[in-house]
Amino acid sequence: MKKYKLILCTFSILGLILTSCDPSVESPGADDSSEVTFLPLIELEGADVVLDCDATSYSDPGAVASVAGEEIELNTKITGTYFGGTSIEGPDVYSVAYSAFNVDDIPATAFREVLWPECNGDLVTSIAGVYTASVARDGSSPDGYQDNGPFIIKDLGDDRYAFSDAQGGWYEFGRGLGPSYGTPGLILKANDISANDFTAEGTVTTNTFGGVNTFVSLKVNPDDKTLVLVVDWSFGFSFETVFTQTEIYY
Repeated sequence: MKKYKLILCTFSILGLILTSCDPSVESPGADDSSEVTFLPLIELEGADVVLDCDATSYSDPGAVASVAGEEIELNTKITGTYFGGTSIEGPDVYSVAYSAFNVDDIPATAFREVLWPECNGDLVTSIAGVYTASVARDGSSPDGYQDNGPFIIKDLGDDRYAFSDAQGGWYEFGRGLGPSYGTPGLILKANDISANDFTAEGTVTTNTFGGVNTFVSLKVNPDDKTLVLVVDWSFGFSFETVFTQTEIYY
């Protein structure tokens, strides 16, 4: 005998449902019968968020999950894209994932992006800030590898700075593969910014591909608000990235 389940879908332009709607989903049963299940719906309050660089906290606009008009439990997960963390605290680009399930464990998921920018330093006493970047690999910079971003150089205190991508977004933005192919984690100690004297706190690994990236140099030009970062990748490539400080975050 066969048992069929009729799935009824509810749509909203504000919600995102990640479930297909096959009107006759077969499931095992002792007799011929049918059931009706309603898919969950998630409606976001507001859109993506850009905070002020000097913000002290974040208040999420929220979302509502429902099934057939009845509110259900909503789960929220926060992930820091470049600097880690499971709560929105300090500069980073955060992904906020909202999820919910109906009684048949059919899921719905919606996302919000939250940018907490770093306040721009003067490039004399601080290199912190938000940047766009143009990157060359072994001297080559094809179309699409320029003016990407945002990139964040985060002030960790004690003259230490963390870079959101040591390869200047070659794979994340240039190839369009996303942050799972970025190279986060580079931390430089500024011994003397005016003398371009920086020391790396170890090497960093490229996400997904692997391979070790070794810091070579960082040159700061406060007059045109740029930094030039060079790293060598153990796969045999050298990346030179020109970071340009910006107030434009999107």
